[in-house]
Amino acid sequence: MSAAEAEIAARMFKALGDPVRLRLFSAVASHEGGEACVCDISDVGVSQPTVSHHLKKLKEAGLLTSERRGTWVYYRVEPSVLAAMGQLLAMPAAA
Repeated sequence: MSAAEAEIAARMFKALGDPVRLRLFSAVASHEGGEACVCDISDVGVSQPTVSHHLKKLKEAGLLTSERRGTWVYYRVEPSVLAAMGQLLAMPAAA
């Protein structure tokens, strides 16, 4: 793994290190159609402004994309993220 790849991976995994962010990411990733309205995933035990803050952090880490439709924002997992994470986790350890 190159230094640049390690930097990107660390940023993604750091973003997922928060339990609320991990729950939100999981809710989006597992939502029917691979896309979730913020109105459907905001029940994670924190206030709406806090949900928005965590979703913003997931976007900044490159894990989610979003699209505003009228009043609501819809989130989707960045298409290459799950495959890249799987590859990182499946990499053999360096000897």
